[in-house]
Amino acid sequence: MKEKLQRFMWGRYGNDRFNQFLMIVALVCLALSFFGLRIFYVLALALLVYVYYRMFSRNMSKRSAENQWYLKKEMKVRSWWQRRKKLFAGHRDYKIFQCPKCGQKLRVPRHKGKIAIHCRKCGEEFIRKT
Repeated sequence: MKEKLQRFMWGRYGNDRFNQFLMIVALVCLALSFFGLRIFYVLALALLVYVYYRMFSRNMSKRSAENQWYLKKEMKVRSWWQRRKKLFAGHRDYKIFQCPKCGQKLRVPRHKGKIAIHCRKCGEEFIRKT
């Protein structure tokens, strides 16, 4: 049986990260459909059909391009989230100011009173209360 499945899948695209994401979205839609929202059931079925279409497709270059598009979008979201996480982690110890001349973000320690902040990018110096 395993050999038959392997022979069937030979030359077909298979599973990738985009398919995994679509399956998770389909499961979430299916869970939402239990609350009486019929549109989510239809959406879940449509997503599952699309997932299997991609999985059994023989057009590998097109499926790979779709996956690369998804990975690019996912990386943007992940990097945005990492920046937010890093910014939030230091919000108790540091305060962020923007340089009035060039707009560069500058991180300075909190609870130091009024201090002169020197921008490394443009050399502007300004005074702010931390």
